[in-house]
Amino acid sequence: MKSIVRNAVRYGCYLDSVALMRLSREVATLRGVEAAALMMATPANKAMLAEAGLLDADGRAAGANDLILAVRAEGGEAAKAALAAAAQLLEAKPSAGNAALSKQARSLRTALGAQPGANLALISVPGDYAAAEARKALSCGLDVMIFSDNVPLAEEVALKRDGQALGRLVLGPDCGTAIIGGTPLAFANRVPRGDIGLIGASGTGLQEVSCLIAAAGGGISHAIGVGSRDLGREVGALSTLAAIDLFDADPATAHLVLISKPPDAEVVATVLARIGQSRKRCTVCFLGGPAMPLPPNATAAATLSAAAEAALGRPIAAGPATAPRPAPRRGLILGLYSGGSLAAEAQLVLLAAGRAVASNAAIPGAAALASAAAPADRIIDLGADEFTRGRPHPMIDPGLRNDQLARALADPSVAVILLDLVLGLGAHPDPAREVASVLAGAPAQHPPVIASVTGTEADPQVRSRQIATLQASGVLLAPSNAGAAALAVALARS
Repeated sequence: MKSIVRNAVRYGCYLDSVALMRLSREVATLRGVEAAALMMATPANKAMLAEAGLLDADGRAAGANDLILAVRAEGGEAAKAALAAAAQLLEAKPSAGNAALSKQARSLRTALGAQPGANLALISVPGDYAAAEARKALSCGLDVMIFSDNVPLAEEVALKRDGQALGRLVLGPDCGTAIIGGTPLAFANRVPRGDIGLIGASGTGLQEVSCLIAAAGGGISHAIGVGSRDLGREVGALSTLAAIDLFDADPATAHLVLISKPPDAEVVATVLARIGQSRKRCTVCFLGGPAMPLPPNATAAATLSAAAEAALGRPIAAGPATAPRPAPRRGLILGLYSGGSLAAEAQLVLLAAGRAVASNAAIPGAAALASAAAPADRIIDLGADEFTRGRPHPMIDPGLRNDQLARALADPSVAVILLDLVLGLGAHPDPAREVASVLAGAPAQHPPVIASVTGTEADPQVRSRQIATLQASGVLLAPSNAGAAALAVALARS
């Protein structure tokens, strides 16, 4: 039966991107649906839908303030039923706790009228409009967390300078994780309160460190995400420096941890100079960053797990027991990652072991996936832009990784498969079950699968339940992402 693409347009209807990704995931699971996406009809989003083969004439005619419901299904009836289901999900009533606000808040100022004690605004609108909304929030005396991506770099610099002048903090753009006063925001985990403060230019890096600290009995004062570009030369660590100032003045924070994928060398020097003026003990974990002298109050950590141990001042326990180790196999390591920072960390572990690595993430020493001339291990960040155009992030919808995992399990050149499972608010409700379902159909002699689970017992998915499901499927478990990569090195012979 020929696939059918159908769009329905809701004119003048807005929903934030997190809610739309969740709804897209639900519609995509319906019978007969091959792909689904609910997106605001911005030019960038329409381009992504077109590239994914999900845009029809109705969607092309929609304006930037309209919402597109797009499906590709096995025939017209399945497409019609999917659009009807999407419409029903959109019309579902808000929870009782949000009902009063949802009726009144048609602007930032009316929302503040309903919640006058609010001191932070979370911005999740199309990137073209995020800067304007953030400026409104700053002018109202609010700190700002910008979940939106695709915000122009010049706008980010201007916003952060405005925040600096007003004494307000700007988290993001592209800030996927934060924990403020014990409240997890966006893709974050439920962790105990404590005296360790985190600053991260990487979302899953913040999640991994905060969860490792929680598992070892520690706690977090705040975790501040500054956005993926903050430590670049153009932005100059404006939010990172502001966050250090806040933590320096916070009596509840005794130890500060900085986390980032490769930063700019000149910016690192500025940040380290500021750390040297702090009264707090500091741990610096710049994955793949330049080696530079640290001030006396700071220590370096090469991995996220090492950063957690340094902050705690003690080793982290070995973690869940794995199944009996298989014998080493000849072949390559394939990492299928949903977290960009976790993918970067895995690359560093493999490179440190002397293995050749190809990846789509910018880590010094790793070749690009497309240009690797010789056989090399492959570490793929499936959350990168090239994989998420027109589809939800793999932390929300693991369908793309499921497909790649199924192929890898039947690939004789693969010796070991590496996976990350990232739990928490906004993430898939049962990612371990997804992995188990793929393994159930795998060839009998498939390569071993190694995984780590980033999350806590308080998360909606419950970490111990996820681990139990993986163990029952024969997955080898490691207590951390770095530990999983090290185990892969031990099991793969080149």
